[in-house]
Amino acid sequence: MKTTIKSIAAILLLIGVIGFSSCKESNKKQEGTTVEQSHSEAIEVSEEQMKAVDIELGEVEMKNLNSVVRANGQMALLPQNKAEVASLAAGIIKQINVIEGSSVKKGQTVAMLENLEIVKMQEAYLAQRQELAFSRQEYERQQELSNQNAGTGKVLQQVTSKYEADKARLTGLETQLRQLNINPQSAATGHFVTQIPIVAPINGVVGEIRIKTGSYADMQTPLMEITDNSQIQCNIQIFEKDFSKVKMGQEVDVLLTNLDRKPVIGTVYSINQSFENDSKSITVHVKLKNTATEKFLPGMYVTALIKTGNSYVKTVPVSAVANAEGKQFIFILTGIEEGCNDPKCKEKCDSDAKNYQFKKIEVITGTTDLGYIEIRPVDGIAENAKIISKGAFYVMSKISGGEEEEE
Repeated sequence: MKTTIKSIAAILLLIGVIGFSSCKESNKKQEGTTVEQSHSEAIEVSEEQMKAVDIELGEVEMKNLNSVVRANGQMALLPQNKAEVASLAAGIIKQINVIEGSSVKKGQTVAMLENLEIVKMQEAYLAQRQELAFSRQEYERQQELSNQNAGTGKVLQQVTSKYEADKARLTGLETQLRQLNINPQSAATGHFVTQIPIVAPINGVVGEIRIKTGSYADMQTPLMEITDNSQIQCNIQIFEKDFSKVKMGQEVDVLLTNLDRKPVIGTVYSINQSFENDSKSITVHVKLKNTATEKFLPGMYVTALIKTGNSYVKTVPVSAVANAEGKQFIFILTGIEEGCNDPKCKEKCDSDAKNYQFKKIEVITGTTDLGYIEIRPVDGIAENAKIISKGAFYVMSKISGGEEEEE
């Protein structure tokens, strides 16, 4: 959040009225109102400055925070919820029955394809039915003769073999016709068709249509795509440091990056066990709970907060952490000096006022909950150390020349 007018006024007061200068001989380098401090140097703030910008002191506290793993990802569909429509025979597209965006049911005709070769297949099926009828009659006759000891075993064996082969061939032709969505009973009565329907393999919505009426289609060319967005899920990427924290069944708040709406609730239901290429990240699959009432599209970017449970950690108020150059810092109180003993600055200082000395400590931040943030100091700090619990931003702004922005 950008610095408010009130914040700017407070910083100007901090800079222009008193400055972050130490009147002590031990600091030696302080003159005027500009201060440059290294991480190990003391930063001095007068009591008047503390009051002017409402700086408060506090301590590092141990608290139970609701720990979350923050990750980014995308809405995605499982392979079984998206399909490419193709034809099992080559031919000319005679009719297209849908447009992009149409809702379709599994088995619904989406296009008609014409191929004269399928007439030959139907003729072969009809001929094979007649051949099987003859084979069956001969098989039954030879079997009856065998039962009466009037035939030979060799002839019965040959007839049986042919009958079984004809039956298998007819079953194969019938299966091929059904795959092409042709009714074998129609072919059996001599009602041959020249066009075959192309049907939707799943329920869903028609996506890109890659054909047009009169175009040639073969078995290798996808004609259109269908997606079932009602089964959409979320695939998020976590990094190696968070892998051990994420478990099956954990609740996830999913926020759509580019849309201002309430978080979508989900649950972790699958975790990949290998890294994604060179990214050194692991994909976590999240099943969403309210996809029926919300409209989602594959490819939507999301931010996910995986709730990994409570953690008992070191915390400070959020206002105790200041950012600079991509790092986070807190300010630890190292001493308090009573009044100003340097005769050179007697006119500038109130001899009864206190001067607070602080040290800037780098920390790594973690979970934020209920106004507190988890910290892990890069260097150790004392157990009961006093810190700036409110107003760290103002101190950092002064050190950085007022260029830092409040978080």
